[in-house]
Amino acid sequence: MDSLTLIKKVTETAAPGPGLTFMETHVLKALELMGDEGAVGRIRLAQELNLGEGVVRTLLRHLGGLGLISTIRSGSTLTKLGQKVYRFIETQVGGPVEVPKNPITVGRYNVALVVRKASKGVRYGLEQRDSAVKAGALGATTLILKGGVLTMPGVDENCFRDLPKIQTALFSGLQLQEGDVVVIGSANDSVTADLSSKAAVLETLKQCSRLRSRTS
Repeated sequence: MDSLTLIKKVTETAAPGPGLTFMETHVLKALELMGDEGAVGRIRLAQELNLGEGVVRTLLRHLGGLGLISTIRSGSTLTKLGQKVYRFIETQVGGPVEVPKNPITVGRYNVALVVRKASKGVRYGLEQRDSAVKAGALGATTLILKGGVLTMPGVDENCFRDLPKIQTALFSGLQLQEGDVVVIGSANDSVTADLSSKAAVLETLKQCSRLRSRTS
C-alpha cells in the first residue's frame, strides 16, 4: 500500500455509526510531528491539530491499527512503516513559510508549502483550492515556478513582480526549483492555514499519482 493510500486509509472506518471528525490533513500533520520530534503526547497533538483529546485518541487508534505508530509512556512514535510515509512526504514537500497578507491571498494567516516537481499535477488550481476550503480555509493560492518566476496556472505573468520581499522569502524558505508547485492556505488562524495548505498539498500529490498511474 503506497503512502497516500495509507494516509487516506487512516480516515476510514469500517463500523457503522458517526463519521470520523479528523481528516487526512490531521493524519499528515501528526505523522510530521512524530517524524520531526520523536515521541509526541496526546495533549500536544490535540493542541497542534486543534482537535479534542477524544478525537486524538481515535486518530491514534487508527494510526496504530495500520501499524504506522506505536505508543509508549512518553507518547506516540513512528514505526518503520510510519517512518516510510514520513520520508515520502519529506522528499516531496517543503516548508512551511508564513506569508504576510497580500493581494494574492485572502486570509489574515497564510502558510506556504512546496510540492517538488509537481506542476503536471495542477490544472487551474481549483482542486487545490477546494481541498483547502474543505479543511477550513478561506481559500488557497496555487503557483507554479515556470521560467524562473512564480505564476498562477495558465498565466505567464510573475505574481510577485510588485512584491519582491515575499518572492524572496518564498524562494529562500522553500528552496524553489523549476517545476515546483507552491500552495498557500489562507485562514483566520494559523493552525487552519497550516492544515489547509497541507490539504492542497495532498490533493496535488494525488493528482500526480493519478497521472503516473495512467501513463504506466
